Amino acid sequence: MEGDAVLTPQIARLRAGLETHGVFGELRDIQALRAFMQVHVFAVWDFMSLVKRLQQDLTCVRLPWMPPADPASARLINDIVLAEESDVDAEGRPASHLDLYLKAMEDVGAPTRAFRHFLDLLRQGHGHEEALAEANVPDFVAEFVCDTLRTATGGTTLQVMASFLYGRENVIPGMFQGLLDRWGLDTLQAPGFVYYLERHIELDADEHGPAASRMLASLLGRQRDGLKVARDAARQALNARHRLWDCTAAQLRQVATMAAEPEAATA
Repeated sequence: MEGDAVLTPQIARLRAGLETHGVFGELRDIQALRAFMQVHVFAVWDFMSLVKRLQQDLTCVRLPWMPPADPASARLINDIVLAEESDVDAEGRPASHLDLYLKAMEDVGAPTRAFRHFLDLLRQGHGHEEALAEANVPDFVAEFVCDTLRTATGGTTLQVMASFLYGRENVIPGMFQGLLDRWGLDTLQAPGFVYYLERHIELDADEHGPAASRMLASLLGRQRDGLKVARDAARQALNARHRLWDCTAAQLRQVATMAAEPEAATA
C-alpha cells in the first residue's frame, strides 16, 4: 500500500495537537514534573500490552513453535520488543523502558508507591480495574489504562496495530520533543527523565515508528477493507491520549495553585 493511507486531516490534527499540548507548558518546576510522572508512568506501562499483543499475533510464542506467517513483520515486532523490554540504561546496563522511567521518577523524588502497589496487586492475581481502584489511581488515568487494555485484549490485530502506531509510535517523537522544547526545567534537574525522552525520540523516529508503519501497511495490503477500521482505531487512541493530557494539565494547574497558596499567605 502506497503512502500513509490511514492518515486523514482529522488524524493529522489530533497528532499535531498532542505534539503542542498545553500540558507540557505546565511543567514549570520539579513539583509539576513529579505530579506529571505519577500519571505518565501508567502510559509507559500499558504501552507494553499493545506491544506484547502484537508479538503474540505476529510471531509464535506457543509450543510447539510454528513459523510466522509474515516473517518481515515478525522481525519488526521482535526488534521493538527487544528495545522496549530489554534496552540499556545510561550506563549500558540492561533495563526495560519501564525500569528507566521508575528510576527517573526516583531521581526527582516522584512517588512510585501507588504504581508499584498497582503492579503488586496484578501479580497477586487481581484484575486491572480492581487494582487501579485499590491503588487509588485517579479516574482519568484508570480510564486511559482500561481503554488501552480493552484494545490490547479485545481488539483485532488491525485495531491493535493502528492504535500502537498512531496512538504511540507515530506521535511519541514529536510529543516528547515538544515536551523538551516547552517545559520550564533545566535538563540537569531530571537527567534520567531526559534520557528516557531522548531515547524514545531516537528509537521511535528512526526505527520503531517506521517499523510499525511497515507492519500496518503489510496487514492492510491483505485486508483492503480494513482502512476504516484502522482509522477508527487511530482516532480512538489519539482522543484517549488527548483526554489523558487534558486532565493531567488540569491536575498540574491545581498542584501549582495549592503550592502558591502558602506563599501568598506568608507574604
